[in-house]
Amino acid sequence: MDLTFTPAEEEFRADLRAWLTANIPEEWTRPGFWESLDDDESFRLRRDWERDKADAGFAGIQWPVEYGGRGGTPGMKAIYDEEMVRARAPRTVNPLGLTFLAPTVMAIGTDAQKKDIIRPMLRNEVIWCQGFSEPGAGSDLAALSTKGVRDGDDFVVNGQKVWTTNAVHGDKIFTLVRTEPGTAKHRGISMLLIDMDQPGVTARPLKQMSGASEFGEVFFDDARVPATDCLGEIGDGWRTAMLLLSFERGASGISQYTEFRRQYDEIAEVAKKLGRDTDPVIRGELARVLTELECLKLHSMHVLTQVEQGRDLGFEASMTKLQWSEAFQDLWEVYDQILGEYATLDTLPDGTDLQPLHAQAMWSRSVTIWGGSSQVQRNITAERVLGLPR
Repeated sequence: MDLTFTPAEEEFRADLRAWLTANIPEEWTRPGFWESLDDDESFRLRRDWERDKADAGFAGIQWPVEYGGRGGTPGMKAIYDEEMVRARAPRTVNPLGLTFLAPTVMAIGTDAQKKDIIRPMLRNEVIWCQGFSEPGAGSDLAALSTKGVRDGDDFVVNGQKVWTTNAVHGDKIFTLVRTEPGTAKHRGISMLLIDMDQPGVTARPLKQMSGASEFGEVFFDDARVPATDCLGEIGDGWRTAMLLLSFERGASGISQYTEFRRQYDEIAEVAKKLGRDTDPVIRGELARVLTELECLKLHSMHVLTQVEQGRDLGFEASMTKLQWSEAFQDLWEVYDQILGEYATLDTLPDGTDLQPLHAQAMWSRSVTIWGGSSQVQRNITAERVLGLPR
């Protein structure tokens, strides 16, 4: 693997770091700031800030210039991910569109779809949601039951999606719909691009145990979508979905490592404040999880090297998802061990606010489920990478 970046990439890092320093208000970086805002205010601030970042040339880093991107290298994209975390930059309001939908449209979209979707997305003029999970179709995604019936030039869609990120703020949704009932389980599915601002589409927020309402549920009641707003071939949505998910699982993990490493330092500081940094069991657990994080860093650089050499990672992307999600969860389990009885309190005796850390600890329980559960990723790695029997 190559652990270095080119001079041009390091120059990009310096420019980006300078812009972030000048354009992120200090109060935004304080622990708990974003949690103190209601969802609508947080969304508005982040949407405006991200549009300014795009205007400054720091968006779509690896996108081709013709789509409004920077035309950068995989190394520049990795640096961008790392520096955004280091600067405690606001998280994007359009993650599903930017990370998954845009590269899929670039790969297989029609000329009209490329023109209508990609540039407006870059400046957050259109916010996209992803409609995959259903009440009866989670990890077994092919069990979905939302239906689209052809009516002239349109599909009429009925059904429900759940765990939809940004459902309440979404303008459009890319969603899997069964358009050919009676076919094999993985066939007869289409990925439709549906306007959420129309009769027949209802989005409701879902309250998480952390208090946030990042997710929602979406109901389709005779919602209409032109057949031309199908991404990929009609009836071949499963192949489109697997292409789209490859962009989710194929990221190098550098941004995750950077964020987790900072969180590790915060957790170690809590151990010191509670006098548990001298406990040999706690020290051993901290050492174990730190080793996991450093392995994640090296694996991330390995993946980046493979991408720079033009290699298609394919099923090996499951290894990255498995590694970062398990390391993240292990980190916050150590946090719970360190706290002991203090886990029931919002503040330490010295006044340290634990609520932002508590929120991360609760969130960590979800990461081995969404994006493909750890059980599914282990099966994929065993069968497709290692060649083991089913």
